[in-house]
Amino acid sequence: MSQPVDIAAVETYLRGLQDRICSAIECLDGTNKFRHDRWTRQEGGGGESRVLEDGAMFERGGVNFSDVSGGRLPPSATANRPELTGCAFRAMGVSLVLHPRNPYLPTTHCNVRFFKAESQSDSAWWFGGGYDLTPYYGFEEDVRHWHATARDACAPFGADVYPRLKQWCDDYFFLKHRNEPRGVGGLFFDDWREHGFERSFALMRSVGDAFLPAWLPIAERRRDHPYGQRERDWQLYRRGRYVEFNLVWDRGTLFGLQSGGRTESILMSMPPLAAWRYDYHPEPGSAEARLYTDFLMRRDWV
Repeated sequence: MSQPVDIAAVETYLRGLQDRICSAIECLDGTNKFRHDRWTRQEGGGGESRVLEDGAMFERGGVNFSDVSGGRLPPSATANRPELTGCAFRAMGVSLVLHPRNPYLPTTHCNVRFFKAESQSDSAWWFGGGYDLTPYYGFEEDVRHWHATARDACAPFGADVYPRLKQWCDDYFFLKHRNEPRGVGGLFFDDWREHGFERSFALMRSVGDAFLPAWLPIAERRRDHPYGQRERDWQLYRRGRYVEFNLVWDRGTLFGLQSGGRTESILMSMPPLAAWRYDYHPEPGSAEARLYTDFLMRRDWV
């Protein structure tokens, strides 16, 4: 007998997660508060965007909750599930991106979400999400902590889950046109419904709950690291890669735009400043070059 799908419980969890993360980020920044924007969409549903800009620690941070519905899934949602083409849908999730001011503090992203699709003859549901880290200067202790927390979040669900979700993340957050990873990875999963609703929901909660324990120790270690114009220039250059991935490859961005989502909320993931330099290569052996040689690679960190 199949388990009931408790959409109300998912919504309650996601709204609480948004509150918890925003409170922690405001405490970290210490100066600015999140702007709250509640919005609705004509096709159905809406959400609440929370954006912090020009803070002491964060140039921009966005933590969005959305709960949208419509009469037809967009192409980005059916690329891997063609049998759902034309289905009505409901999509609910929390998505965040944090762009710190200090170049020694990585950009980070987290997303947890739930989908339900229905046609006249069938219905389907699934969970997705994960989190990943995009440093500008690599520190092995930070990356090992990040992945150890990810491993521990997956451990209650089987020894094979962390390796699977890590590999999925490495494959997904990859700039094919650059032939390089976006960052040092973490976790990613989609279309997940293994062992029924309750266990799949528990995995999503475990990943969402693990984000702050993964991120906060790194933020505390790097927030006051001294830097100058060289480091700032490098940060802006590497942020360009982040923009390229989000606009060219990211399924969440495409889903939001194709489904008629709120553009301001979708594009809050963009950094406030970024730069592109023609045919630029960092000096061999420099701290900037070591990002490529020591960190932007497929590697077992734990």
